[in-house]
Amino acid sequence: MREGDNAVVVRGIRKRFGDVVALDDVNFDVGAGEVIGLLGPNGAGKTTMVDILSTLTKPDHGFATVAGHDVVSQPAGVRRAIMVTGQHVAVDDMLSGEQNLVMFGRLYGLSKADARRRARELLAQFDLADAAKRRVSTYSGGMRRKIDIACGLVVRPQVAFLDEPTTGLDPRSRQAIWDLVGNFKKFGIATLLTTQYLEEADALSDRIILIDRGTVIAEGTADELKHSAGDTFCEIVPRDVNDLHAVVEALGSLLPEQHRAMLTPESDRIIMPAPDGTSTLIEAARQLNTANIELADIALRRPSLDDVFLSMTADPSGSRAPGHLSGVMQ
Repeated sequence: MREGDNAVVVRGIRKRFGDVVALDDVNFDVGAGEVIGLLGPNGAGKTTMVDILSTLTKPDHGFATVAGHDVVSQPAGVRRAIMVTGQHVAVDDMLSGEQNLVMFGRLYGLSKADARRRARELLAQFDLADAAKRRVSTYSGGMRRKIDIACGLVVRPQVAFLDEPTTGLDPRSRQAIWDLVGNFKKFGIATLLTTQYLEEADALSDRIILIDRGTVIAEGTADELKHSAGDTFCEIVPRDVNDLHAVVEALGSLLPEQHRAMLTPESDRIIMPAPDGTSTLIEAARQLNTANIELADIALRRPSLDDVFLSMTADPSGSRAPGHLSGVMQ
């Protein structure tokens, strides 16, 4: 995709807060209708990146454009083109849900009648019609999050920045946000999503950017990142944990020596490479059956985003875990 086709362009962004490097030479793009998941540990720089793109913070170096507007020299153009949902709801608690929506409509330049009409549409869309006249201070956490997002949609944005939008929400409210992101794709809205929930990034994102200590350490689709974290493996759980060593003996050469060495007194299962996929699984099951070992579970698994996250992000000692994302490193 050519740079001019992207709704968000980030090049060489750096940001420091005193001695802390929040972002260090960050580069990425977001296309129209594309959902990018921005993942990383707490303090990795995700919210700082959103703050820069939404013109709340200026970068120290580099440049970024949103909907064709420079975030430093053209902040008004950026603000007209975006919606931002932060980790804390930013609506007026003393107003009702409807009043908040009408107020935002008027701020966006809608007539009073159009603002009221749009408010009714959004209240229905977010299943808040019954609470329209109530003060937002009486809303539940999920309702408050939904009215916050609705306020950002009074005028359809070109770009949406969703900074941990489902944190603390119940499953039903989370699903409503997931459905909303799906609609963003249909409408061609570029979306940058930060989230603590890896399954959320897996389900919603077209591409995922992994950031750690302010640096992009990996980028790719969820499948690319999972593949790079390792091949398919077989997980074997004996019915009786005391049979673990018998499982090891029964598997013989199927279980590499380094995986035998990973067993600890707390282990309750065997994790074994499955280079031949189902053939490896079938052979393992056959050998365990011959040894008369009862199993609670045996299954073929693929690495998850949790595995990617744990293998790629830095540990407290300052070194990263072994492994790298070959072919998708930035």
